[in-house]
Amino acid sequence: MISPDDQERYLKFDREQWSVLRAQTPLTLNEKELEALRGINDRIDLDEVATIYLPLTRLLNLYVAATQNLHRVSATFLGTMAPKMPYVIGIAGSVAVGKSTSARILQSLLMRWPEHPRVELVTTDGFLFPNAELEKRGLTNRKGFPESYDTKKLLQFVRDVKAGTPEVAAPVYSHVIYDVLPDREEIVRQPDILMIEGLNVLQVGNSTSEFVSDYFDFSIYIDALETDIENWFLERFQTLRRTIFQDPNSFFKHFADLTEEQAAALAHEIWVGINGKNLKENIEPTRARASLVLHKGADHRVNAVHLRKL
Repeated sequence: MISPDDQERYLKFDREQWSVLRAQTPLTLNEKELEALRGINDRIDLDEVATIYLPLTRLLNLYVAATQNLHRVSATFLGTMAPKMPYVIGIAGSVAVGKSTSARILQSLLMRWPEHPRVELVTTDGFLFPNAELEKRGLTNRKGFPESYDTKKLLQFVRDVKAGTPEVAAPVYSHVIYDVLPDREEIVRQPDILMIEGLNVLQVGNSTSEFVSDYFDFSIYIDALETDIENWFLERFQTLRRTIFQDPNSFFKHFADLTEEQAAALAHEIWVGINGKNLKENIEPTRARASLVLHKGADHRVNAVHLRKL
């Protein structure tokens, strides 16, 4: 949750208070579509979409419209044409907290608004250094930590999209082979909204004077208690053991034959040594930089929303 020191900078809403802000925004997503957007072990349902995500998409629609109007006003003042500049949204949070599912749902809902039908979603996984480079740098066990990303490449990508470049390429990551695909690219073509989802998108550091978050118009942090996130990570690991790890091409195929007890012990070890450590040291400290924080309870449902005061 938001710390006491930061609470005065946020407006806090419980589920009921936040749900009212949906106003008349229609639910345009059906169960079949939602099923395709759910992540592994994510239990989100249409009630959660209506209660939490519809008010958020209404807020974002208003913010996008206000930003577009500001660009038009500036262009009028300067006597120039208003540039097509995408509204950029960053989505951050821990491994296994459900940020990827949240991002996909928001993308699906936002593109149904007539004012901004072109909504692109890019994950920062593609901007990880390839496994061979990580090994060369001694970062194999630091994958997901800030230093494991090609930050210069990510910054250039965001700069180019924000500048209105007609086509900008983003690298693609495979969770099966657990590496960047050298022969694959995702092309982003002047979207109305660009969503960037990743562990470290809200981080700042001393290595550069420029940060990815400098280009964000709005940012979202998906929050939960660490004990809950670890439980979700352990559950997901067991599910992956029974599914994706069975793929002969999987980087983790050697985990497929573990017993449930062995898998639980290994997942806990990975959490303590890597993911939990990254959460405490690098991810959670950025929470107070977010425009909006969605806090989840142990049942995966959002029980509090914190919106930064303007």
